Amino acid sequence: MLGRMIPTRHTADLLLGMWELLQQLGRVPRRLIWDNESGIGRGKRHAEGVGAFTGTLATTVQRLKPYDPESKGVVERRNGYYETSFMPGRTFESPADFDAQFTDWLTIANSRVVRTIRARPVDRVDADRAAMLPLPPVPPAVGWVNRVRLGRDYYVRVDSNDYSVDPTVIGRFVDVTADLSGVEVRHEGRVVAAHDRVWARSQTITDPAHVAAARTLREQFQQPRPSADPHEELARDLTDYDRAFGVIDGGGRGGEDVA
Repeated sequence: MLGRMIPTRHTADLLLGMWELLQQLGRVPRRLIWDNESGIGRGKRHAEGVGAFTGTLATTVQRLKPYDPESKGVVERRNGYYETSFMPGRTFESPADFDAQFTDWLTIANSRVVRTIRARPVDRVDADRAAMLPLPPVPPAVGWVNRVRLGRDYYVRVDSNDYSVDPTVIGRFVDVTADLSGVEVRHEGRVVAAHDRVWARSQTITDPAHVAAARTLREQFQQPRPSADPHEELARDLTDYDRAFGVIDGGGRGGEDVA
């Protein structure tokens, strides 16, 4: 048994969670079995990104049919076991603390004898791994990815939260990426924002450095610009116009009279 807390049931977070667990396992099962989860797919279609994910792993996603208690029981019993055996009596300071406690508890749970197989899962996992596929040489593309033009408020949105960006790139396109723990924004490869991902919803996350930069830009814009000196006018050689219109050639015969 492996487990990981994720912030949402969005496809990006579901794939991030799966990929982290597969890396912990070190192998790829030939089938990834899911209940009827909208972030994985509905009806006959997978959600966007699921097909590319399974294609990179050379595996398949099997989504259980609705109203199939025998198949769903495999998933639901495991979730119920977590809720009744791990959760009671515990407190958590953060998602990272939850995952740390959960990982420690799973280590103990996997060392207990399971009645149905009359063995400890930790003793059987090597045989399971031998029947699985290796991890792909190139990791799958997972996570939140977006490309937007940075607005005047210099914030970008990931899920339901807004994260500040360096205001010097206002009006330019930026690339926004996020995983389970962080949010990063780049402009032409340069990092212009990096935040810890906040799991609460409808939050505004601001870097004080971005506020200070915005204040400086605002003050510079509000300062009056020096007026141009009327005595400093551009002067141009009139023979340039003669050459442009073919009155004289480019050989420098500007002194000749042309009839």
